[in-house]
Amino acid sequence: MTAENGTPGAGRRLAVLGAGVMGSGIAALAVGHGVAVSLIDLDRRRLDEAPARIGQQVRMARLMGALPDGTDPGALATGRSLADLMTAGDAPPTAVIEAVTEDPDAKAKVLADVCSLVAPGTPIISNTSAIPIDELAAALARPADLIGTHFMNPPCLIRTVEVIRGTHTGQATLDALRALLGALRRESIVVNDAPGFVTSRLLHPMINDAVRVVAAGTASAESVDLLMQGCLGHPTGPLRTADLIGLDNLVDSLWVLHGRTGDEGCRPCDLLLELVEAGHLGRKSGRGFYEYGHAYGHAYEYGSDGHEYEGEHA
Repeated sequence: MTAENGTPGAGRRLAVLGAGVMGSGIAALAVGHGVAVSLIDLDRRRLDEAPARIGQQVRMARLMGALPDGTDPGALATGRSLADLMTAGDAPPTAVIEAVTEDPDAKAKVLADVCSLVAPGTPIISNTSAIPIDELAAALARPADLIGTHFMNPPCLIRTVEVIRGTHTGQATLDALRALLGALRRESIVVNDAPGFVTSRLLHPMINDAVRVVAAGTASAESVDLLMQGCLGHPTGPLRTADLIGLDNLVDSLWVLHGRTGDEGCRPCDLLLELVEAGHLGRKSGRGFYEYGHAYGHAYEYGSDGHEYEGEHA
């Protein structure tokens, strides 16, 4: 759907549930493409901080040429209850993206509540790095309306989105999501449902192994990342990527994979658990495997060539 002024997302309104790192990033992507966004979060402080954080991300993405020229930003409204979905803006949302914490029970409850509020046929999209969509669909009265996405962080800068079609996902839901991602100039890669799908099933156990190498004293975090970059072509290295994911989110994803596959390689290693217990969660806390000058969410860190570090779901 494209308006006469060339704004690709005009006429759409997206509801995003969760104003954390990932929810704010998805909201920034949508706003930057002219899509009106209703952002919902129960945490008043996080919700109050979100407009400035989203505005900063939109400005940075525009400076980097990651947003279309001449596009008027979409309107941003915020609210603290799911009922606000139906009252913010001039019309009900054309799609809902859930981006709450990577906890199956929390996600299932939110998704079930959304399903009871929105009109049948409204795409309900769970942004998750590992939780099977069919598992979440069991909580919904209309499982055909549910589909999964796995946006990479930061969404404004990483153009490919993993799309997860559950066994109950309807064709109309898939078509509507692909049209939305097209309006956001994202490339959608559709995969079948499974724990961790493709990206997390491959990446997260690899990061876990990289942490084990550091814990064993074989190499420092920086040496591991430099070798993975220089020898194997990984853009940033697994441990910088882990810091961007958020070590707490990585642990949650690994537990999901371990519990649903039985793969012992997915059991979070002790060093990873110790860092999370100490509150060293990566960029968003200012310290993980590396130290940062700010808590993530207020600025991105870019390479010397001006390109963003590779990211992941957070």
